[in-house]
Amino acid sequence: MRIFKKIFNFYIDGSIHVALSCYALVCMTQQMFQVSQDETTAYFAFFGTIVGYNFVKYEALARAKKAQMRNELKAISILSFLSLLAVGFYFFQLQRITQIVSVAFLILTLLYTLPFFPNRENARNWAGLKIYIVALCWVGVTVVLPVLNAEINITSDFYLKCIQRFILIFVFILIFEIIDLANDDPYLQTVPQQIGVRPTKIAGILLLIPFYFLEFLKTNFDQKQLIVNLILVSIISLFLLFANEKSSKYYTSFWVESIPILWWLMLVFIQ
Repeated sequence: MRIFKKIFNFYIDGSIHVALSCYALVCMTQQMFQVSQDETTAYFAFFGTIVGYNFVKYEALARAKKAQMRNELKAISILSFLSLLAVGFYFFQLQRITQIVSVAFLILTLLYTLPFFPNRENARNWAGLKIYIVALCWVGVTVVLPVLNAEINITSDFYLKCIQRFILIFVFILIFEIIDLANDDPYLQTVPQQIGVRPTKIAGILLLIPFYFLEFLKTNFDQKQLIVNLILVSIISLFLLFANEKSSKYYTSFWVESIPILWWLMLVFIQ
């Protein structure tokens, strides 16, 4: 049982689970735009998420040059290094425009993590901006990159999908911010810190309304997609309503991050 728990914690702490969520969202985009046989972008996003999230979470330890590192952190470092090699491999298989845009999002991630300017905090600590930067990065990786790499014509459906994905990630982050409210620095000015937990939950549920109904504005909306999206909205609403500061870390790091995977599987099942 202890070994299973260690493996599970490594799966979560090593960002493998959130990477699967990212992979699922890329596959969702490809399926919605009828892109076939393009595993390169999905794998690039998967391994890139492992590298990016582990860098954000553990770069402070690396910069401090801690002499004593737990075995789990050493294993995560090895995983991140191998994932970085995989990112490099898949990067050179992407279209040139996709490579350029992916570098732009890499710079945004570095800006979010590292203090580039003297006596300045990194973007993660810029009051109130964290949620928008993270949501924008997820939109870029899970919508923009797969569409660009497939050389699909940019239409109104693309912009609608970007807006939908931004709203979805934004609401997910609201759940994280509610759970982390007791531990977040007040300077961060997260949404729950600014308006309170209950208004944050109401705002999240209200945001899910345009997320759902934007589907009707698409050129060829799929009725099956509407059913799946309704189930998705219901699940997210429940997680949002029951989120509180005393919830286990697995509430978000496993269950909430499982929702994109479930969304993708539901769409695959009904097709």
